[in-house]
Amino acid sequence: MKEFWLCFVPLFVAVDAIGVLPMFAGLTEGLPRAQVRRITLQSVGVATVVGLAFLVAGKALLRMLGITVADFMVAGGALLFILSVRDLLSYEKAQRQVDLESLGAVPIGVPLIVGPAVLTTTILLTDAHGMARPAVALVANILLAGCIFRASDVIMRSLGNTGAKTVSKLASLLLAAIAVMIVRRGVVATLTGAAG
Repeated sequence: MKEFWLCFVPLFVAVDAIGVLPMFAGLTEGLPRAQVRRITLQSVGVATVVGLAFLVAGKALLRMLGITVADFMVAGGALLFILSVRDLLSYEKAQRQVDLESLGAVPIGVPLIVGPAVLTTTILLTDAHGMARPAVALVANILLAGCIFRASDVIMRSLGNTGAKTVSKLASLLLAAIAVMIVRRGVVATLTGAAG
């Protein structure tokens, strides 16, 4: 159970469903409830497929490219740090013009739910905990994001834009700390391998 939570928490921070919520609410504002439900289901489905596909094939892709896990930890940790700092310093997550038919898939499913932070975190977790627990934690986080999006109108009324932004900034700060830890572990693994 402890290992599940060790996988769930970094992925929860990386998914940042509360941080994405204001954008989701903005993109679906004024749409009929049935269409918002369809968009939510589409986003959860696409995010799950992309996330699990990367979880299964990510390490094989690294091996094919000759990249060690320690290399990926340093690069992935640095990327996570940059993404988290960018989110900490920016006022809004970038908004895009979207097609309502594909809104759930892009940009909500990918890259808002499953983006670079989630993909990097997932592959690093598979190295530390195997494939099963990160897969379950990933699916649980995506489903949780879907539930949060389904209740977006109630949550946005409760939190307000300021509350949602505050939660998002705290999540970005946690992600920055996790990124530093990943880089540190990658450097230690590289130095240990070189010494050995």
